[in-house]
Amino acid sequence: MEDELRRKIILEHYQHPKNKGLIDDSTYLYSNTNNESCIDEVNLMLKIKDNKIMDIRFDGDACAICTSSTSIMIETLIGKTVEEAYEIYQNFVDMVEGKNYNVQKLENAIVYNNINKQPSRKKCALLPWLGIKKILDRHEKKV
Repeated sequence: MEDELRRKIILEHYQHPKNKGLIDDSTYLYSNTNNESCIDEVNLMLKIKDNKIMDIRFDGDACAICTSSTSIMIETLIGKTVEEAYEIYQNFVDMVEGKNYNVQKLENAIVYNNINKQPSRKKCALLPWLGIKKILDRHEKKV
């Protein structure tokens, strides 16, 4: 992906994030993640029905990388099964860590394919994904 397109996607998701704003609905699972080394804090709400991700909401204070990563993650995961979400999560983590990954699984999340070259920004990109994994793990223990 060329740098200009990468910047455009990140900026669009930072300025106009998907599904920002939490709602009062007890059918959602909740998670809070924060980065101890900066201000990034992300609250996530996830609705799963029949093993499918129906909705994801978020709120919090975060940098451009974290906010855009959250928005792109939401766009990528809504409509996927829990198993698909785990697979996408693992491919994203592998990409950020500089390991082998399946580019087709990541959709627009591929914009972070060079973030492993900026160690201080890796946690920013990973933070919302770690929150989603916490929720998915909790969901799987209940099923």
